[in-house]
Amino acid sequence: MVSGTDALSILYGELSVVSAHSIIIRPAHPEDVDSAIQIFVQAIRKTASADYSREQVDAWAQADRQLWARRWRGCLTWLATANGKPAGFAELKPQGHIHMIFVHPSFARTGVASALLGRIEETAVEHQLATLSTDASITARPFFARHEFRVVARQEVLCRGQRLTNFRMEKFIGTQSG
Repeated sequence: MVSGTDALSILYGELSVVSAHSIIIRPAHPEDVDSAIQIFVQAIRKTASADYSREQVDAWAQADRQLWARRWRGCLTWLATANGKPAGFAELKPQGHIHMIFVHPSFARTGVASALLGRIEETAVEHQLATLSTDASITARPFFARHEFRVVARQEVLCRGQRLTNFRMEKFIGTQSG
């Protein structure tokens, strides 16, 4: 029998090659919570660990499945698949706050995060939101900056006894009247 961790290692293997045409963004379903949590934990442990201490990563890379399932009922959530595998996810709160965008390290720099953000921006326009905001990690800040988000404030947040730096960022979306 293969454990969940072993299954993920087998599933993801080495760094994947992905074309923009193989990335599929779809609404997330309740049964996707476990995949999202695995992506979240791996992204923090392997990607964000370049910008945060081991103690900070250990504090941050934890997830309560029940809490996630409840939170998903209150936001728009998407799952990205690439080459048929869960590759990333995003959460958008109704007020236009991007709560999370995380990509599995095997799919880093393959367009998955940009595709997720593109879907969020389309949704923002459909819902006539004027701005999008996020609390970007040190790791995610350059990604959001490349997508025309600007830093509004540097923040220190407490996570399980560890202080983590992040950045409140915003992007003007505007609305177009037809």
